[in-house]
Amino acid sequence: MSEPRIIFATGNPNKMREIREIFADSVRTTLSIKEAGICSDPEENGRSFSENAMIKAKAVHCLCPNDIVMADDSGLVVDYLNGEPGIYSARWMGRETPYSEKNAALLRRLEGVKGHARSARFTAAIACILPDGRQLITEADMEGEVAEMPAGTNGFGYDPIFYLPEMGKCAAQLSEEEKNAISHRGKALRKMRELLKDNL
Repeated sequence: MSEPRIIFATGNPNKMREIREIFADSVRTTLSIKEAGICSDPEENGRSFSENAMIKAKAVHCLCPNDIVMADDSGLVVDYLNGEPGIYSARWMGRETPYSEKNAALLRRLEGVKGHARSARFTAAIACILPDGRQLITEADMEGEVAEMPAGTNGFGYDPIFYLPEMGKCAAQLSEEEKNAISHRGKALRKMRELLKDNL
């Protein structure tokens, strides 16, 4: 029987680039669902990042049960807004709404809010289902604040308004290498890489 592949439940090329970099030392083939010829878009009706990640992983696992299936769910959690947009980050204001509009709306809602009251974090959960059906979950955060204005052209999503005090810049101003070293998804993926070493 052939070695199980790693199938990641995303079609996002930015995510796949990060995933491949972190799993570069793995001998396993790492594919997106699109590259694997799989179509999957389950309803994300979980109540947490971890639940939504597992919903996506289970949907793909049904289609390729002999592979190692991974999925992620991530988003921006703003403390002043009681955790919004949170698990709805991708769907907030509508999936088709450009992030430039979403970012502008968040900045308007935080007008007059200063300093640490703008605290926020990116959270990522990685769910994994092994060929024998075992389930693994990792989660990690990247702490920061909502900036007072967008900055940077790297990254995607909410990166232009996510300020990292220790770096003195927004996530969209980081190089790919800088971001991967500290990002929520990078941390969660590295945790998963270590878990897989113990479970395969």
